Amino acid sequence: MSQISFGLAPRRSARYTLNQMVHYSAAQLNASFAALSDATRRGVLEQLGRADASITDLADKFRMTLTGMKKHVGVLEDAGLVSTEKIGRVRTCTLGPRRLDDATAWLEAYRKVWDARFDDLERVVADLKRKEKVKRP
Repeated sequence: MSQISFGLAPRRSARYTLNQMVHYSAAQLNASFAALSDATRRGVLEQLGRADASITDLADKFRMTLTGMKKHVGVLEDAGLVSTEKIGRVRTCTLGPRRLDDATAWLEAYRKVWDARFDDLERVVADLKRKEKVKRP
């Protein structure tokens, strides 16, 4: 097949990412946001940010059963936000290997989009106010 030329320079194709989500693993983001969706799990992360703790200590602090706390820690562990290590009878929890960098980057990308939209809206409102002042006698 021959290419027909109309005297125009070949157009470079621009690539735009419309969905910022494609830069990040959907499964990792879903796991992180699911883990963070619960107040108890956010509290556990806050507590572990101060010091490592056993599941028993966490259960006592949050006034819940060991089984309930094990489930919360399991969700955090599946998301890579918490690591556990069993020494003897005690299972100790620490902050996990995966930080919230992907989730933070994803949120930051959308924050920039929304900031730009609000800036545009602010310009439109300012322009309308200016036009309204000009119309007044």
